[in-house]
Amino acid sequence: MTIASPQTRSVVVEREIAHPPEKLWRALTQPHLIAEWLMRNDFKPVVGHSFTLSGDWGSVECDVLAVEPEKTLTYTWNHVHDDPLYDLRSVVSFTLTPTASGTLLRMEQTGFRPEQKQAFGGARHGWEQHFTNLERVLAEMA
Repeated sequence: MTIASPQTRSVVVEREIAHPPEKLWRALTQPHLIAEWLMRNDFKPVVGHSFTLSGDWGSVECDVLAVEPEKTLTYTWNHVHDDPLYDLRSVVSFTLTPTASGTLLRMEQTGFRPEQKQAFGGARHGWEQHFTNLERVLAEMA
């Protein structure tokens, strides 16, 4: 007997960024830069590497799933919580596409269960803020 998994929702944020893919890639993969726009971390762009993202509100346990330099980066995003409404098992994927004026950055976070409305809304708002922080960091990079 096969039991169908409940349908999940995804947060998608796309933004045209006026910097080349190689510069954006550095901001997505260098721990000291990730800390400036996302969270403190022990990230390494190596498939299979386990790392933690830590914020003032708690932490997220992650595993790198895919790395294609200057093109794609995918990792798990698992926020363990006693309350099932906040216990999130998800995957975050970044896709970089060169454009005439820089890079189209697309982030998709998949895995929100239908009952996780607050977590979904928080992620949607949070990723928009993280992208704003990312653009600030890129502007400050040499």
